[in-house]
Amino acid sequence: MKKVLVLFAHPKFEKSRANAILVNYIKDKEGVTFHDLYEQYPDFHIDVLFEKKLLQEHDVIIWHHPLYWYSCPPLLKQWIDIVLEFNWAYGPKGKALTSKICLNVITTGGSKELYCSQGSNSYTITEFLRPFEQTANLCLMTYHKPFTVMGTYTLTDEELKNYGENYSTLIDNLQSKETVLIP
Repeated sequence: MKKVLVLFAHPKFEKSRANAILVNYIKDKEGVTFHDLYEQYPDFHIDVLFEKKLLQEHDVIIWHHPLYWYSCPPLLKQWIDIVLEFNWAYGPKGKALTSKICLNVITTGGSKELYCSQGSNSYTITEFLRPFEQTANLCLMTYHKPFTVMGTYTLTDEELKNYGENYSTLIDNLQSKETVLIP
């Protein structure tokens, strides 16, 4: 069974109904390490050696976060900037993450209709996540398409429960299969 590291970054987790439901479906799964960056590093002083060790111990890396201004919350950006070091994660000697699976799990307040060429955000979620995809590519990881929960403010508890179940199934598939279809 592949080991999954969920790098969770939400600065207002206590106010996020959608993320609370998603997290409850996966945090205690066998083979999953749920790592809440804002809980671990409220002062933003990231323990780089500890984070590298976590990465090395896992086969699948999930960046789970809300979409903040078309990117990720600041602590996750800082994590990427300082943990994924030259000649460790990328560069001529940077092979530490080779062949690990990587993907984003994203929540947005805006609906799918807003994230398209005709919508007010002008671009799709996939287009906004290109920097994450390229980061994974640069680090020789295998990037999978994102798991997205959109329009979170309007979703019913039943709809969120379905997303939670799909997230759990996604992790099961990531742990046991070579190729994964996002539910």
